[in-house]
Amino acid sequence: MSNTQQKPEMQGVGGTTLLNQALLELICCLHHPNALSMGLLSEGSTSTSWAKLEGCSFKSFQRGHSRHKLKSIKEQSFSQQRSHTKLLSINATSGSQPLESDPEAYGAPNSASDLVKNAFDAFYRFSRPHTVVGTALSIVSVSLLSIDKLADISPLFFTGMLEAVAAALMMNIYIVGLNQLTDIDIDKVNKPYLPLASGEYSVGTGVLIVTSFSIMLPLLRWKRFAFVAALCILAVRAVIVQICFYLHMQMHVFGRSAIFSRPLIFATAFMSFFSVVIALFKVFWTCIALLEIAYGIAMLVGAASPFMWSKGITVIGHSILALLLWNRAKSVDLTSKAAIASCYMFVWKLFYAEYLLIPLVR
Repeated sequence: MSNTQQKPEMQGVGGTTLLNQALLELICCLHHPNALSMGLLSEGSTSTSWAKLEGCSFKSFQRGHSRHKLKSIKEQSFSQQRSHTKLLSINATSGSQPLESDPEAYGAPNSASDLVKNAFDAFYRFSRPHTVVGTALSIVSVSLLSIDKLADISPLFFTGMLEAVAAALMMNIYIVGLNQLTDIDIDKVNKPYLPLASGEYSVGTGVLIVTSFSIMLPLLRWKRFAFVAALCILAVRAVIVQICFYLHMQMHVFGRSAIFSRPLIFATAFMSFFSVVIALFKVFWTCIALLEIAYGIAMLVGAASPFMWSKGITVIGHSILALLLWNRAKSVDLTSKAAIASCYMFVWKLFYAEYLLIPLVR
């Protein structure tokens, strides 16, 4: 009798049953790479099944052909296992929806800090922060125009200014929220990161935030018409913000009579140009030309100031802003929506910068 043991051949009913059992175990492993952790297979059953199959031969097939098929199936199984693991890893790092094959991914509890952070991030995007910053800066800047002497900088001044800023920020969030509620379908294409467009906020949540009880009234849906929409932006950004908040500080806080000073008239006129540009920025070069004209007028106003320090700051400051705008405009690819959007946000930065110069116009 030879010392070398030959691999047994599975024949008959018993052999077929054993072979079927091995095949079933391997098919389970092939289609469910995490079958071991799910309890579908016992530990070590996969390797045992391969051993069983490798030990089998069929009279109807050549031994070499059978081993070749087994090797091919085994490589396919291991390849799918690696792919499955890689997909789970990518899914975990990208923050996308969990895969169905990973039941523990669903319903995973978030920490309280994550919930608070996500809620704050969604509300931050919903409030359109670039408009919030512009509103706050404009009110602070216009409030400074009401200061006639150093003694005016007092707790009374800061209290009155903060009252105005708080009220204006609430109105700002109301306006941008109302805008998003009426433009959900458009924002899904142009601004999919906004909470209402992305689905982070339901329409009911948006309505609750902006208290938009009048959203369906037809006379309030002016944004459908480009001219009226531009007129609304002009009225708010150029007229109401400058004049009304200045009068709030002048009359309500300091108790003085209403006086339309030279800096106030300049601020209202200059921001009229800016408001038109913000409203109609799609007409690119026309808007750039309007802003350059506005900067030219600002330099003339600054040059006419009786105060040398005001003259130097306003002329030099507006010259620098005009050059920055022109250089940026020349580099914009008008065929790219992303490039135009980036330039639009740059215009908002110029908008912020102007409110740093307005209090220095005397």
